[in-house]
Amino acid sequence: MENLLNSTLQSLSPATRPQPERARSQSAGLQSSGRLNAAPSRLDELEPVAVVDIGSNSVRLVVYEGLTRSPTPIFNEKVLCGLGRHVASLGRLEETSVTMAIESITRFRALARQIGVGAIHVIATAAVREASNGAAFVERVEDIIGAPIRVLTGHEEASLSAFGVVAGFKDPDGIAGDLGGGSFETIDIRGRTIGTGETLPLGGLRLRDLAGQSIKKAERIVAQSIETSRVLGGGKGRDFFAIGGTFRSLVRLHMAQTDYPLHIMHGYQIPAAEAIEFTRMVRRSRPETLPHIDAVSSARRELLPYGAMVLEQALRRSQAKRLVISALGVREGLLYTLLDETMQQSDPLIAACLELSYLRSRSPRFARELCDWTDQFYASAGIEETDEERRLRHAACLLGDIGWRSHPDYRGEQSLSAIAYASFTGIDHPGRAFLALTVFHRYVGLSGDGLSPRIGVLANGRTGERARLLSGALRVAYLISGAMPGVIDRAALKADGEALVLTLPGDLASLAGSRVASRLKQLARLIGLRPEIETPA
Repeated sequence: MENLLNSTLQSLSPATRPQPERARSQSAGLQSSGRLNAAPSRLDELEPVAVVDIGSNSVRLVVYEGLTRSPTPIFNEKVLCGLGRHVASLGRLEETSVTMAIESITRFRALARQIGVGAIHVIATAAVREASNGAAFVERVEDIIGAPIRVLTGHEEASLSAFGVVAGFKDPDGIAGDLGGGSFETIDIRGRTIGTGETLPLGGLRLRDLAGQSIKKAERIVAQSIETSRVLGGGKGRDFFAIGGTFRSLVRLHMAQTDYPLHIMHGYQIPAAEAIEFTRMVRRSRPETLPHIDAVSSARRELLPYGAMVLEQALRRSQAKRLVISALGVREGLLYTLLDETMQQSDPLIAACLELSYLRSRSPRFARELCDWTDQFYASAGIEETDEERRLRHAACLLGDIGWRSHPDYRGEQSLSAIAYASFTGIDHPGRAFLALTVFHRYVGLSGDGLSPRIGVLANGRTGERARLLSGALRVAYLISGAMPGVIDRAALKADGEALVLTLPGDLASLAGSRVASRLKQLARLIGLRPEIETPA
């Protein structure tokens, strides 16, 4: 497998590449660099980029730290304006909704200036493109923003949704379905290749409007429209990637009802048969009677039955194997299309971990050395890994030191939370559990004392054992290096016959000691070998 770490490093812009460590005094260095007013948790030299998304139900501003492979939002606000509330029946945007949207966009423009946004992209979807007064609304918005508004066609909306999935998953294979207030876009995705999308008139607000709030009538409309979908017909045995606020609300309810331990939308998976049963229950019930309905915002509850019927029929029509939630959609897809080819091909998870390592590790260079060091150890010991497991091991190496500023008693706990709940993409929930458990054990030890049992639910036996094994290696590496570079690349850890041998040559021999021997013994026990420390002259 191509070295994802190196290829991703090469793809990053100079601003996001981890820089060489520099010794400097705390106060004088900051003053001389002119960064007293800069946020130390931000990446240097990145210019914030903003997207204003004018949807049929919500108008949202998202400001990202910069145009990167794994963009991190630094500000996110939405207002449920309901622009598409009566477009289907009246053909127009209602003035009250327009007023609310204009007020929100005026505020968003001021916020973008305050944050220092360099580029602001404004997109509008179904309600604006279909309303008779949509062009007049666009003119008003362009006067406020000072830039042209891109009113997406149905095909463009589907394509950008697909690119959002491509941006957020490694090698996705399935059908993306983006449910907005005015329309439902579907498109086929195979890796980085997207097919021809289609738009169905099944947005939640539109359905409620056309059906006169009759659930039975809405169900007939949905069934007739879904049956005509050619895109959904190609989904048998593949994933269905669900995008949009109403779908996320449904999943939030499912998480609450099943007491799921990780409240992260992106990458959440449900077997298709279970998802169909759940959506059928939701569409047959009044929202206020549903168990754990408090997990869904009151503004979203009224549209739940409409979203449920669309999702149920889409899963039935596609014959998908599972439902997968994508928190990335049109906005992130737009940013993805602005990247150059090299950055598009890079790994989103590795890119995010490299950035976090740069921001929080004592030595980003040492974190990268760990990837090669553990490569050699695993190869010598004959430890089998899939390509995905090797990728996750590299990600864990990059994150191994992010908790060093915390109090020693809480480094494991805080690192586990930071990783489990990080805004990573390109990873599923069991993968998150592996990363979190690895770094937790690296700090607190291999016994797992103090580990919350909830995160363990996401890690099967193999995942948990892999996390402990990698943690054991990291605990040796950190102890002999002090988390500084230039040591472990000369201190090999290799299996040799019946022994696990740590070699500390020449000037490194004095790094050996009882604690190193104890940790090496723990690691050796995990793979059934005896520990040895060699100190050749």
